[in-house]
Amino acid sequence: MGFKRLLASLGAGGASVETELSELNVVPGGVVQGEVRIQGGSVDQQIEGLSVGLQARVEVEGQDTEIKQDIEFTKLQLGGAFEVRAGAVHVVPFGLEIPWETPITMFAGQHLHGMNIGVTTELEIARALDSGDLDPINVHPLPAQQAILDAFGQLGFGFRSADMERGHIRGTRQRLPFYQEIEFFPPQQYRGLNQVELTFVADDREMDVVLEMDKKPGLFSEGSDSYRAFKVGLNDFQGTDWAAYLHQWLAQVGGQRNWL
Repeated sequence: MGFKRLLASLGAGGASVETELSELNVVPGGVVQGEVRIQGGSVDQQIEGLSVGLQARVEVEGQDTEIKQDIEFTKLQLGGAFEVRAGAVHVVPFGLEIPWETPITMFAGQHLHGMNIGVTTELEIARALDSGDLDPINVHPLPAQQAILDAFGQLGFGFRSADMERGHIRGTRQRLPFYQEIEFFPPQQYRGLNQVELTFVADDREMDVVLEMDKKPGLFSEGSDSYRAFKVGLNDFQGTDWAAYLHQWLAQVGGQRNWL
């Protein structure tokens, strides 16, 4: 069973709302199932609207600082207006689709630190919104994404960090107002590198894989970046040796720039 969150009581003697997720583990393109339970209070109340959505906590760059912003990136209305009678219970089931671009929050069986994605619930009453806490979900990689992640592991890269940034990556199929970066630190054989950043931008057929290779700054030089983007089919990725593919690119770029 999933987390249960209790929304604030809607006024003195008002209704209370509880959201329960039946399964916390999902993948991009999947569905999170759950139900919203509205418990009537001591008075009848008119509910004007009920919705659930997905929310992410995203980094937004300012002039001098970075701030965190909660962005709701999909929303599902659960019916129209209705009345909650005093003491009555209304149970509203839902199936909320997970957008294909949704960042992953799980890697190698562990939750990625800093990845905050979950289900929100909003109840509208008397032209006011009552919003509940975030019900976290675990977004696991698609098989094609897992293949790329495994390739980095086979090459000896280690996970460093992950974040979600507001903005758009040009030349990709991105529709959401933010994207995820997964950062890896390199093994000794790529000693000239500081890190490699990985971004997935998927739809229902394929995904853009965006890589940024960051050079270590030297004594007399600054660090520099190199980018690469390629497409991977969600259903035909098995025929490629992705570890060899990534190594070839890393070695080629590193050799051309005398990084490695």
